[in-house]
Amino acid sequence: MTEQTEKKRQMQIFRAADAPGLVEAGCMTVEPMSEKQMAGVGKLVEAGYLEGEKITVLVDMPGFSLTHAWLKTEYPLMRHTHNSDCMYYIVAGSLRLGTEELGPKDCFFVPADVAYTYTPGPRGVEVLEVRHEPTFNFVNLSHNAAWWQKAEETCRANREAWQRAVPPSG
Repeated sequence: MTEQTEKKRQMQIFRAADAPGLVEAGCMTVEPMSEKQMAGVGKLVEAGYLEGEKITVLVDMPGFSLTHAWLKTEYPLMRHTHNSDCMYYIVAGSLRLGTEELGPKDCFFVPADVAYTYTPGPRGVEVLEVRHEPTFNFVNLSHNAAWWQKAEETCRANREAWQRAVPPSG
C-alpha cells in the first residue's frame, strides 16, 4: 500500500477555522476571459463584489473536495461552468435556480461543463459544494453589457450591508 493510499484510509479531521479561502487554497483555476469580461470583473471588484461572498475550502484531498460558500443577499453570481461535476447542498438561507426556489436541506447537481447561475435569497445562502475532483476550473460566461452594468450597480448598492451581514445559519 502506498503512503498516499494509507493516508486516505486513516481518519482525518478538517476544522472550519483552519479552512483556507478559495483563492488561497489554489483548487480553482480561472479560464482566460475576454477584455470585456476582465473590465467587468474589475469594475465589480471596485464596487465591492468580493464583500458579497465568503468561500472556504473545508476539505481538499485526492478524490474529494468540500467547499463552503456563503453568498450574500442579491449577490450577482456570474453565469459559468466548471470542468467537474458538483453536488450542492443548501445549509441555510435560500436561492433561486431557474424557476425553482430551494432552501435548507435541498440539493442540486450540476454536471461538468453545464452552464448555470443562481440568485441568493433574501437572507443570502450557504451551500456546501461536494466534488470528486480536488481541482476545478471556472469559465465565465457573462458577456452581456447590461448584465455587467446591473451587477456593478447591485454591488455598489449592497456593499455596506454585505460588510455587516451575518450568515443565515447564525
